[in-house]
Amino acid sequence: MNVIVVGSGPTGLLLAGDLAAARVPVTVLEKRPRGLSNLSRALVLHARTLEQLDARGLADELEAVGQRLDRISLFGYLDIDLDTLPSRFRHVLVIPQYEVEKVLERRAVEAGVEFRYDTELTGLTQDATGVTVDFRGPEGESGSLRADRVVGTDGMRSAVRAAVGLPFPGRSVIRSVVLADVRLAEQPDSVLTVNAVGDAFALLAPFGDGYHRVIGWHRSRNVADSEPLDLEEIKEITRLALGRDYGMYDARWMSRFHCDERQVPAYRVGRVFLAGDAAHVHTPAGGQGLNTGLQDAANLSWKLAAVAGGHADESLLDTYQTERHPVGRSVLRSSGGIVRLAMAKRPWTLALRAALVRFLNTVGPARRRAVGQVTGIGYHYPAPRGAHRLTGARVPDVALAGGGRLYEALRGGRFVLITPDPYQDDRHRTDRLTPVRWAGDRRTAVLVRPDGYVAWAADSATPAAIEAALAAHVG
Repeated sequence: MNVIVVGSGPTGLLLAGDLAAARVPVTVLEKRPRGLSNLSRALVLHARTLEQLDARGLADELEAVGQRLDRISLFGYLDIDLDTLPSRFRHVLVIPQYEVEKVLERRAVEAGVEFRYDTELTGLTQDATGVTVDFRGPEGESGSLRADRVVGTDGMRSAVRAAVGLPFPGRSVIRSVVLADVRLAEQPDSVLTVNAVGDAFALLAPFGDGYHRVIGWHRSRNVADSEPLDLEEIKEITRLALGRDYGMYDARWMSRFHCDERQVPAYRVGRVFLAGDAAHVHTPAGGQGLNTGLQDAANLSWKLAAVAGGHADESLLDTYQTERHPVGRSVLRSSGGIVRLAMAKRPWTLALRAALVRFLNTVGPARRRAVGQVTGIGYHYPAPRGAHRLTGARVPDVALAGGGRLYEALRGGRFVLITPDPYQDDRHRTDRLTPVRWAGDRRTAVLVRPDGYVAWAADSATPAAIEAALAAHVG
């Protein structure tokens, strides 16, 4: 099997790197010229995404570049402490998207991914044996490539999505959001500064290179994306929302855009898959966009690799839709809810916001559920009827015998079998299975998928039951 990935944003880079690391030939088509743009919107990595990056040996490098935020403040009254998260990463990492792309691109190149920059997809047809991709190259020349599978990670205006005829239902939620990268004469007190007052909303976050990203919106300034934008407008919105503009100057980039809430009905059409913004877009509230796309890639990559290696049936690929589509829908709802409450103006919406804040401040389970959703650690994939209660659950970074931990064991892209007693793999699955033992006296046997979710578990498993589980899931 070979795979074509269309789009070299973070989602496409993670997916391509995973496939190449599993020895699946991958070609990435990117319509931009070679060279990563630093004019990106995403600014944060959440705990679940950092866990996925840790499973690839990349999290510590990014942690050294970004800035940690261990508390999130919403609506001026709700402070959410992250230091109780059941994760190695009890914080939000504030880091520009281009820093994430640099690390992911380097990994993909080292794994052997072929990149074709300045190459735009112009058409796509599929049949029973593969997919033909038509493209226009750097000199305007036409060409075509053949692959077993194609994955579209080419953003909101996805050419892959259009080529397979999928609708992108939804609507524009907020118009005329302004973005800028600026220097500040006065430094904010916190890593992430965000507030909404009356008709204005603004957010400030550092890049780490002396510049800050500012995102702002004013209810009365409802203009087209093409309307000219100057620094004075950005400063005015910031003053209204944050009380001051921190002496903004030297804007190296400014832009105006609108926020949509959209999701495709199907993440798979035959041999073609969609991930990231090609499959779902939503407001930036909660910083979930980049994170959701990277987790799409982590879910899909090991399944494609398993089918490519002949270790799994084609039906495994259908679980990408059943597992990730509900997550995308949930993110649309949560991000939309946050932004609507942040911009509440009418008396009844202000009262609703105040009631919600009181509820989350006093009801621990509801608070933990909300935090789990935004950080990504709270999602649980569907399990077959009669399966163990852990099946489909995310596995935290548990300690293993010998001083290791789970997400280090996952770095080979293999399943990890955790048992109370040593397990001898007589089927020689060393290319796709890592047997380990619990550090403590736990007796549950757990088979962890390459993406860190439980494939199978048993409270007291016989060797025969373990072997049956491995045959069903690992091959």
